[in-house]
Amino acid sequence: MTYVDPELVFAWQAAHSIARSSPPPVHDRGGFRVDTHSEKEAKRWVFPQPCDGLREIAHEITAPRHYLKLCGSDEELRSALPARWEVQPANYFMTTAAATLDARPLPEGYRMELHRTGPVTRACVIAPDGVVAANGSAAEAADVFIYDRIETAQEHRRKGLGVAVMVALGAARKSLASTQLLVATEDGRGLYANLGWTVLAPFAAATIPGS
Repeated sequence: MTYVDPELVFAWQAAHSIARSSPPPVHDRGGFRVDTHSEKEAKRWVFPQPCDGLREIAHEITAPRHYLKLCGSDEELRSALPARWEVQPANYFMTTAAATLDARPLPEGYRMELHRTGPVTRACVIAPDGVVAANGSAAEAADVFIYDRIETAQEHRRKGLGVAVMVALGAARKSLASTQLLVATEDGRGLYANLGWTVLAPFAAATIPGS
C-alpha cells in the first residue's frame, strides 16, 4: 500500500474544486467529500488510503453519479466495494520537483491564449483555422499548484501543444515553494514522466453505472 499524506490529498482536492468552480471539500469518514451536484456527478469522495469509512459509504450508496476515489490500486478499491460498483480506467496521482519547464515555440500558425480569474489560470492553444487545439487549467491554493484537464485534440497531437499548455500554466505559479500536483490518465502518465513528473500513487476510481 502506498502512503500519501492526507493533507496533500485534501489540498489537491481543494485546489481542484477551485479550478472547476465546485464546492470546497469537507472531511467525511476518513475521506474528503465534494457535493458537486453537476450533470455528471452528484458527489465524490477522495480517500488517501483504504479505511472503514470508504467501505461504509460504498455500502450505503445505491444510486449512480456518485464517485469514490482512492490513492491506491484498482484492486485495493475493488476489495472495499459491493459488486454494484464499477472500477473506472486507471489514473495516477503525480508530482514534480521541477521549478519550471523550458518554453518551446508553438508550431507556425498556432497561438496561445491565457485567461486568469483569481487563483485559476486557463490556457488555450488556437490552431491556424481558429479551433481550440489544446487547453488546460491550473489553480493555486493551500501551498499546492494543480494542473487540470490538460487536453490536446486528436488531430493536433505530437506537436508539443500539451507541453506548451503546461509551460504556460506553470508560469502563472505565484509561489515556487508550492507543491505541483496533477492526476494523469494512463496515456498522460508517459507524457508527464518525460517532463520530470513522478507517480505518488495510483489513483483508483469507481462509480455505480446508470441504468
